Parts: sequence; C-alpha cells; structure tokens
Amino acid sequence: MTPQERAEKSTKIMFAADQASAGLGMTITAVAPGQATLTMKVRPEMLNGHRICHGGYIFTLADSAFAFACNSYNQLVVAQQNQITFLSPGRADEVLTARAVETSRTGRSGIYDVTVTGEDGRTVALFRGLSRSVKGQHFPEEGTQE
Repeated sequence: MTPQERAEKSTKIMFAADQASAGLGMTITAVAPGQATLTMKVRPEMLNGHRICHGGYIFTLADSAFAFACNSYNQLVVAQQNQITFLSPGRADEVLTARAVETSRTGRSGIYDVTVTGEDGRTVALFRGLSRSVKGQHFPEEGTQE
C-alpha cells in the first residue's frame, strides 16, 4: 500500500464515523500523508450576533482538517493542544476552506498548521494543532506497528 492509498483509506474510514464534520456539511477535498483540505459552507445557523460566522464553527473546521491530516498514517491520533487566531470574519453563505499541513512529526507527537481561507482567498484564521498518537490503527495492516 502506498502512503497516498493509506492516507485515503484512513480518511474514508474516519470520515464515515465523523458525525460532527458531516453534520456541519464539511467536505474533504484533498488528503495526502500529513495533509488534508476541507470545506464548509457558512449556513445561517452558524452566524453569531454580529451576523458573521461564529468562531467556534471556524475552529471546528480547522480542527477537523487537522484531525484528518494527523490521522493519515493509519495510526490513531488525537489532539493534545490547539490554538487559533482569527484574522477576518467568515461571511454568510461563504464556503470556507481549511488546509492542514504537517510541520513536524517525531515519535508520538506532531505539529500541524491549518490555514482557513474565504472564497476570495483572504485568510480567515490560522490554527496550530499539536497531536499525540495513541494505541491502535484505523484498519489492520500487515507489517505496521499497532
């Protein structure tokens, strides 16, 4: 199995069980080892009192992209710590894109940077996620450590 096939299979299995991401209408548009890109349309119920996208939804989109990126090696991985900086509001009916990229992966720990952008290409938020691998795999695979 190639690294790309492993990433795709891990993502497919994980997304099938991810009711939170699916329930918010997120779509995975790309995945590769250590990387994932997701989109989400800002729906009316996602708007806050300022009529812009509630930051919690933007965080959730970034967190989901982070999760799929760090789980792309067929190793179970969870978040250890995350932080986000909001730079521009998400707008009603806009499709936001979150692109997660692995910055470092050593032992059981990883660092992933996620950029959330608006349809016009502006940066909406910058997110950094720290991951920690735990025991288990998404699917059985010979010759790999569980």
